[in-house]
Amino acid sequence: MAEARANPEALAGKTVGQVAEHAATVIAALGRKPAVVGHSFGGLLAQIVAGRGLSAASVAIDPAPFRGVLPLPIAAIRSTLPVLRNPLNRSRAITLTYGQFRYGWANAVDEAEAKRLHETFHVAAPGAPIFQAAMANFNPRAETKADTRNPERGPLLIFTGEKDHAVPPAMSNAAYKKQKRNEGVTELVELPNRGHSLTIDSGWREVADTTLEFVKRFA
Repeated sequence: MAEARANPEALAGKTVGQVAEHAATVIAALGRKPAVVGHSFGGLLAQIVAGRGLSAASVAIDPAPFRGVLPLPIAAIRSTLPVLRNPLNRSRAITLTYGQFRYGWANAVDEAEAKRLHETFHVAAPGAPIFQAAMANFNPRAETKADTRNPERGPLLIFTGEKDHAVPPAMSNAAYKKQKRNEGVTELVELPNRGHSLTIDSGWREVADTTLEFVKRFA
């Protein structure tokens, strides 16, 4: 965390495709397929990896949308505006103000916890993936594609938080509807009164336990 804050530009310009290729390289060096779990853009990456048939089981938590997910709620637009409002942010690493973090990530917790989460966990992140996700449905070659039809995709669990502003339930539900066409097991869990911070806030154990139960069933 300290290193990330001391050198925020280390992640500047990193794209979804670059991270997906890195994950595939790491997985290729393992002795067997792993369970892959990711949150937000990590949830998108979990689905990309699964779509390549590389995971034994996958869990996508409040996942950023893959190409073909069409709903675009106002809350999601507002959450991404701090990045998208300036085209130069595509090549930068962006740090959210507390107010921006509070709206997009920590709207479902109280003020004290929201401030603690921002101070404890928030670091700069690359702006490029936000632009990639925003333009994906206009780009046939988008790096945010996920192969939802691959029979080797394996079991997939998608989480959504009822009050998530960054990835509202409409987006996660749309991803689920596309993924459930796969012949593998596809499940959706909606957590009431939870926002985008559900992996780091005081309710994280519910997410962790449900994830572990799912993975143990298949991997």
